[in-house]
Parts: sequence; C-alpha cells; structure tokens
Amino acid sequence: MRTLLVADLHLSGDTPDINQGFYRYLEHTAPGANALYILGDLFDAWIGDDLLDDNTQPLSGVAQEVIKRLRKLSSDGTAVYLMHGNRDFLLGERFVNACQAMLLPDIEEVELEGMPVVLLHGDSLCTQDEAYMAFRQQSRNPEWQAHMLALPLEQRLALAKSLRAQSGEANANKAEAIMDVTQQEVIRVMESCGVTTMIHGHTHRPRVHDLTVEEVPAKRYVLGDWDAQHGWDIVIERSEQTATPRLRQFALTALPDA
Repeated sequence: MRTLLVADLHLSGDTPDINQGFYRYLEHTAPGANALYILGDLFDAWIGDDLLDDNTQPLSGVAQEVIKRLRKLSSDGTAVYLMHGNRDFLLGERFVNACQAMLLPDIEEVELEGMPVVLLHGDSLCTQDEAYMAFRQQSRNPEWQAHMLALPLEQRLALAKSLRAQSGEANANKAEAIMDVTQQEVIRVMESCGVTTMIHGHTHRPRVHDLTVEEVPAKRYVLGDWDAQHGWDIVIERSEQTATPRLRQFALTALPDA
C-alpha cells in the first residue's frame, strides 16, 4: 500500500500545463493509493469559496475540475486530505466538502504506512522572516478572515493581486536564508511531536535533509513546486519491515504509474 503527498501546485487560470498535469496525476497516479495529502498552496491564490459561483473567473473553472477529480478519487477509496498554504488559507468548508476531503490543521501528526510523521505546509517554520510571520499571524485570525470574506469578490481579487505583487517585491530584497526554514524551529516541532520524520513544502527547495532530533537520526523531506514541465511528490510505501518515503520529480508528460 502507498500514500502520496504533494504541495505547491499554485494552480490558476494562467497555468494550463500544470493544471492539466495535475488532472492527469489524479487520474493516472493517485488511484489505488491509501491517501493523497495536499500540503498547501493547491491554488496560487484563493479568495473565498464563493469564487465557485462566478463562472467568469478562470480559477473557478479550474477549481471545479479539481473538485470533480478529487471527489472521484475519494469515492473510489483514496482518502484526500487538504492543508492550508500561505496562498490558499481561505479555502473553506464548502470547497473541502465538495472534494469529499478532510481539512488538516497547520501541524498534523499522523502515521503513514506505519511510520510516524509530522506534516506542515512549511511557512510556519520560516521564523527568521519576521515580516511574513506577522502577516501570517494576522491572516490566520478568524476576525480578519471574516472581514476579508465580507468584501465584494472583485475587491478581494484585486487585493490578492496586490498582495502577490508586494510579496514578490519583498522577497526579491530578502536574503535567501531568511526565506528558508529555521533549523531550531524544525527541531522544536519534531521534538514536540516525538517524531523523526517531517514532510513539508512552501520553500520550493526540494531535498531530503538529514538532522538529529534528541540524539536520534532524523529526516526532513521538502516537496518541490510544480512547473509547466515537472511535478513533485513523495510516495510512502510499506515494505515487510518499514515504510520508506521517496521524493520524486517527474515529467508532466510521463507521470509515475504508482
């Protein structure tokens, strides 16, 4: 049996190759898996579930296609889990329920194919980026979110576009280390959860990191972001003795069979 994990697809009306690649992934690679975990930033920007009612918005059509395929995957026996990212933290119950999925908290302790793991989007680990951490705290506030969702849809779309532009400009002036995870925070979270395996996305720096947690060897798996040519996932398969995560990059025109 196997479990699949992906993150940082950043689907939008301007990413047709990634959109189609993900649709095919859900139809070709994901069926038969025990579970599919989407660890945040499924969409490049999500400004409320009422977007689904506006067929004039390209993202609405993309979201409907995603819903259709995730619902079929779930109906066929693969559990689907969603996690908020820094771009789609306004994904709500309507979208999640339409997908027949389950929404995870920001930090999820879970056993995958017999292996204890902690899952995150990854942005909460970037504690050196003080400006982003302040925005993150504000944007997760229920009152702030309610205020945002009360704005007209067009105003929210304009605001999301403005925030993305500001984020791009700010990141261009930040040191690379500031935008990566803080090692001490990684170790703190793993120690508090009592695990030696962490999986996250967000940083767009796919790699398997070796570290030590409470004098025990540990690993941190970082998922990559999808682009017009390639996708990334992690597959965890149970063997006779233990489960082993594998970080994979693949061409969107040559998806893995399992």
